[in-house]
Amino acid sequence: MLVEDDEAIRLVLRIALQDAGYEVLEAESGEAALVMALDEAADVMLVDLRLPGIHGLDVVRTVRGSSRVPIIILTAQTESTDVVAGLEAGADDYVTKPFVTQELLARVAAQLRRSQFGEVEDSLECGPFSLSPEQGAVYVNGSAVPLSRTEFKVLQELMSAREKVLSRDYLLKHVWGYQHAGDGRIVDNLVYRLRAKIEANPAEPQHLLTVRGFGYRLKA
Repeated sequence: MLVEDDEAIRLVLRIALQDAGYEVLEAESGEAALVMALDEAADVMLVDLRLPGIHGLDVVRTVRGSSRVPIIILTAQTESTDVVAGLEAGADDYVTKPFVTQELLARVAAQLRRSQFGEVEDSLECGPFSLSPEQGAVYVNGSAVPLSRTEFKVLQELMSAREKVLSRDYLLKHVWGYQHAGDGRIVDNLVYRLRAKIEANPAEPQHLLTVRGFGYRLKA
């Protein structure tokens, strides 16, 4: 599903997606997207932020409230605060305009791969954290914590690493599906958001630690 009010951009994206073999649903506004989302089971959503009527962030929040469909924000808003807001709303990826079509298609394909092939690992334990891939659930000190699909995957990678350091490039490749180095801010912003959900004091994390110059690790 392509949610974009600019007709020229919609045309370019529709042709590129159709050439890649995708069936494309189009919505020109947030309202239209939410109505369509009720009637159509999209496999991936591309959502612009600056939409007439309902803002793109509200579209993402509303869809995420009832669906785990992969959502990629596609926008001209490039500030870190915008990236944080998009990820906090529940988006799985954030692409800025102007974009490289082939890179965008690669990100769409990566989201599809992760959504179509379910998690296969056993349940994981690390200190106060427990994670069940089969249930898609995370518990902190026995209490369930709601995470987005991407937050869940990042935590799963860190728990599977058994306290080893994972670089930003590693996480970009294994969580977001980037085959080459990408924007590390995406990882940093997601870790910031994840800490707010799993740490008692996110400002002084005791478990999800930054290893300067290397990346992140999860300490029991």
